[in-house]
Parts: sequence; C-alpha cells; structure tokens
Amino acid sequence: MEQYLRLARHILDNGVKKEDRTGTGTISVFGYQMRFSLQERFPLLTTKKVYLRGIIHELLWFLQGDTNLRYLAQNNVHIWDAWPYRRYKESAEFRGEDIKGFAEKVAQDEKFAEKWGELGPVYGKQWRDFNGVDQIKWVIDEIKKVKKDRESPNGRRLIVSAWNPPEVEEMSKAGLPPCHTLFQFYVVDGKLSCQLYQRSADVFLGVPFNIASYALLTMMVAQVCGLEPGDFVHTFGDAHIYLNHIDQVKLQLTREPKKLPVMKINPKVKSIFDFRFEDFELTGYDPHPAIKGDVAV
Repeated sequence: MEQYLRLARHILDNGVKKEDRTGTGTISVFGYQMRFSLQERFPLLTTKKVYLRGIIHELLWFLQGDTNLRYLAQNNVHIWDAWPYRRYKESAEFRGEDIKGFAEKVAQDEKFAEKWGELGPVYGKQWRDFNGVDQIKWVIDEIKKVKKDRESPNGRRLIVSAWNPPEVEEMSKAGLPPCHTLFQFYVVDGKLSCQLYQRSADVFLGVPFNIASYALLTMMVAQVCGLEPGDFVHTFGDAHIYLNHIDQVKLQLTREPKKLPVMKINPKVKSIFDFRFEDFELTGYDPHPAIKGDVAV
C-alpha cells in the first residue's frame, strides 16, 4: 500500500492548514489520485490493522438501501454512531447514556432506533432510491449490456451518485452528507474497473476504509456481471489529515508495508443483493498493530 503512504507524505509535505466544520483543523491538499490493481491481491492497509468486518457490514448495509444504525449496531459495527449520538445527546430525551449505551439501545429497542438511529437519506437511500431510481440495479443491468455489446452507447455512463442536492441538508441533520460522492465503472477486455470521486477524505481514519470498501464493491459487481476485476481508481477533492491525527500518520510512515492479503468471494452468489457477511474470506492479512484516533464529528 505504498500508494496510501505516498498520499500521506504528500499531504504532510505540501498541505496547507485549514479550519474545518468540526473545529479540529486539518492539513489539506486539493486533488490527488491513486490506483490499485485488483487482479491478485486486496488493497487492505498493512501499516495499521484495518477493521474489515466493519467495512463489509457497512457495504452490505449500503446495498440493502438501509439508512438506520440498527443493523450496524446489532452486528457490533459502530463507525456511524457519533453523528446520531450527538443529535440524541442534544435532545430533551437524553438520559445520560454514553455512546456505547446509546448503540446498545439502538440495537435492542426498535422504536428508539426508528427515532434516534436514523441517519437520513444517506448512501443506501441514494444508491437504491435516487428520486425513484435504483441506481445499483440500473448500473449492473447496464454493465451486463456493455459486456454483450462492446459498442454500447452506455459504456461511458456507468455512474452511481450519492450526491443528491435537494436532500443534502436533510442528510446533514442526522448524519453526514456523502463524502464518497460518485463512482463510475469501466469495462474493457473482460475486466471491470471502478473510479471513485471523493469530495472530502479523512486520510487517517476514513481513506483506508474507503479503499477497501470500493475495491470489494468492484469485485462483487464484477462477479455478478461475469467479469474479472480490473483496477480501483481513487480520486480526491479535499484530502486532509486532521491535526489530532498527525502523530498517528507519522507513525505509519515509519512502518514497512507488508504483503497484501487475498480476498475470496463465494462464487455461488449471482446477485449483488444476495451477498452476506459469510460470503467473504480474507487470507494472508498480517498488518502492523492498530492505531487509535478520534473521529471528528
């Protein structure tokens, strides 16, 4: 994962200090691109341990069109807890629970989850119902057409957007407007590649998740479309390191990257909507120890 380390060095060497919405402060660059081949090994960061279990459950949650924390909480995945917890903590119904207690309540109490676990029309909603369009179903149908007809006029239109301007404000109230805003597929020589445009990227905490998530999504879509995975291309707008993550990033830069692992996907799954957590097996992952960092909310 030298590509990731190069990005981190680039920001530390060339970034400018910027204030941000959270009040934490960042070092930021605008515009950057990385490319990862998916032909053999899986791009999961090795200079710190990355929480793959959470990545898989989150991706399955997106693909089901879900926008409520309950599924994640019931599977002990807490990467989205901070935003609805903040909203709950500021309400008159707050009873002093810490964030762990809040997540437990979301998992156990369906009515509580309906009110306080909802994140608004974020990724899952936009992927599966963008103003009435199921974008995931549509793009897979189009990819299958491209596979059959190399001259398909839709070959350059294989795009899914999570950025829905009329609903951005509503997303902001309970969660966070999409950071990974748009992705495009590309088919050539029987291989499927994907490029993600990410408007805002937390390089220490978020980007390792984003790389693995979209690499895995590309592999899943390739499988159900009868194609081989090609490349994952990651394009950034504002790529930043929060000021309270600089020491953690510098620690990673002292570590030697290790051999990347291999991701195996159950070949029997033929629909993108039929994947389950048990259909994924990672082998050969031997990362350096995890490094903790606070999420900026």
